[in-house]
Amino acid sequence: MSAGVGVGGVPGPRGPDGEDGPDPGDSSYRDNRQRVDQGLAVMGSIGGDAQVFIGIPPDEDVSDRIVKPRLREGPYPADDVRARLRGFVEPPTHAQCRKVLDGHVLVLRAGSGTGAGTAAFALLAERYGAEGITGLDSSTDLSRWRPKERRGYLLQELSPATAATLGEVGITALGSLLRDAGAHLVVTVRVETALPGDTVPWQVTHRPPPPAEVAAKHLGAMADEGELTAGQEADALRHLASPDFVGYLDAHPLPGDGAAVAEGLRGLVLTGGSAETLLDDLRTGSPAAARAALAEARHRADRISLMAAISLLPGQDRTVVERYSAVLRPHLDGRGRPGPEHAGAQGPSGEPSAGHDVLGPAFEDRLAAVGARLLPPRFEATPRYPVQSVDFSGRHRSDTLLRSLWLEYEGMAELLWKSLDEVSHHPGIELAAGERIGRVLAHATGPDTLRQLYPFAASDKRRRRRLVAYALGEMAQHPALTGAVREQLRQWSRAAPVPLRCTVAETCAGSYGLARPAGALKLLDNVLDGPDKSLEGPLRTAVSFALSTLLSEDTNHVLVLDLLRTWQAADPGTRRHDLAVYAVEWMSRASFPRPGAPGVRRVRLADLLAEHPERARGLVVAALDDPATHDAAADGLFLIEDDRELRRRTGFPHLLAALAAMAQNHRGVLRYVLRRHRARTASSTERHAS
Repeated sequence: MSAGVGVGGVPGPRGPDGEDGPDPGDSSYRDNRQRVDQGLAVMGSIGGDAQVFIGIPPDEDVSDRIVKPRLREGPYPADDVRARLRGFVEPPTHAQCRKVLDGHVLVLRAGSGTGAGTAAFALLAERYGAEGITGLDSSTDLSRWRPKERRGYLLQELSPATAATLGEVGITALGSLLRDAGAHLVVTVRVETALPGDTVPWQVTHRPPPPAEVAAKHLGAMADEGELTAGQEADALRHLASPDFVGYLDAHPLPGDGAAVAEGLRGLVLTGGSAETLLDDLRTGSPAAARAALAEARHRADRISLMAAISLLPGQDRTVVERYSAVLRPHLDGRGRPGPEHAGAQGPSGEPSAGHDVLGPAFEDRLAAVGARLLPPRFEATPRYPVQSVDFSGRHRSDTLLRSLWLEYEGMAELLWKSLDEVSHHPGIELAAGERIGRVLAHATGPDTLRQLYPFAASDKRRRRRLVAYALGEMAQHPALTGAVREQLRQWSRAAPVPLRCTVAETCAGSYGLARPAGALKLLDNVLDGPDKSLEGPLRTAVSFALSTLLSEDTNHVLVLDLLRTWQAADPGTRRHDLAVYAVEWMSRASFPRPGAPGVRRVRLADLLAEHPERARGLVVAALDDPATHDAAADGLFLIEDDRELRRRTGFPHLLAALAAMAQNHRGVLRYVLRRHRARTASSTERHAS
């Protein structure tokens, strides 16, 4: 059965973009295929349920998972704070920090990875609870900032420029303001950042807790939460106290090392692995081990391409990893002088070289050669198929390998980008690769750090723009780059190309937007500006997705409602007005974003009226007064009135009384009230007549 036109005749094996249709290497349907440009095609019989997705181009089938931010500009969710403190161990300097914070300002100096941020959360949570902590931007000018609430404020990694402006007079004044507001402020600063000498009374140099204690605390938390039995916890603690693990943690003294050991011991006691293997895995994650592995494989394009694929695409199925490796390998083969595989039939070890072995080694043998393994299969509910991921044996090896490969070897970053562009699309690649690229670029320097994202950010394909959004969201979690990311997004939000504006909106639909909602809404307002007034489908979808993401957290509801009301008042025919019309129509008649479009939380008019009656009432009035949305808003109100439960939840009689009271000054509201009166009168007359 088929519907639509265009069977056959599409250039190339997979269409013009090479992204839809069966893989050319898949012979399952090689001689029994049909191509449908539009509509629906079904071959063979169907048993059981079938899921049909209509109108979604293959390129739009991308990951819409939202990554929660680690750093925020605004209140931290209580669950987030409790999760951060799950394995917290008081550092040796904690008592001194408490004493200094009694003066309402603490400047905590610390090295990278020493756990100062976690210690700061613990200090503030002691005074205000997990729900009482608000984050500040690292570039906040503390001489101008004013505390607004009785809360704990946290500014992580103060920028060097701002640090230079601190002084005794400024901190003393800031302490007075905090005291008056009943608030406290903790500022973390890198050890290498210079601070004026007169700020010493407010400074504490953080010392990390012993990693063995961190590991033991994490294991205890796992037992408390049912992840380990008492016997398994005891076994893990015995391993932790053994000389081998004591020696490892003596050489790796950071809290993160202790947490990694705890995670490894959890796996060991659950699966029955060996302590020697776990220690080997932990050691291979070091930067030195990554450089050594790359140096050893420097003449083998097959190995390096596989290592890059595993590092760049964590969590992806083995077929996706193998496919990316196959795309990257030819690009590597031509680099530099010929390696042993091109020099003759034998490699340095006497084995047949890759260039003359037509079949090549088996995939699992290749994994073993680069220190990787297949993980146990898992079942993905959406889409429904089993997945078998590939990972390195070392816990941190993927990160260190990719960072070394990307930053230390000439031209490798360009080849990795090129291969990402060429590999056939698979949902989830953009999330995996985007996060990994963001982590790598957080260690990069120079003007090209963000510039290299431009080709994907300006792409017509949503999967490429989504990759950039994930990368920027990850980079913005590193305070040294937050300002650069913010400025880049501001520039792109005002750029002429619509794809760049879409990328900005996609970035707001994630950790970046949740971390700084007010800034994200300004960016969304910017992307709807510009000389071209028409609201393109991709831009409308991206902005709607961003608003939906922001609406997923209750603290952002009022901000979003106020912005929609502002857009409703914009001139008809502008992008802002069109977006408001689109949102009001869908939330009134069904839900916003529309069914089938990307969305984290879908809201109805009834939901807004129940949760934010005053703000939502203002939006309803604006919608009724606007000819473009009057009918949709009126229909939404009729739907609410006709549903007993919705009528109760929204307090509809009170809403109706408020609308009637203001009808004289609002033509659209008056029109609705009269229409409702006529409808109810006609209905009453019909009942009496019958």
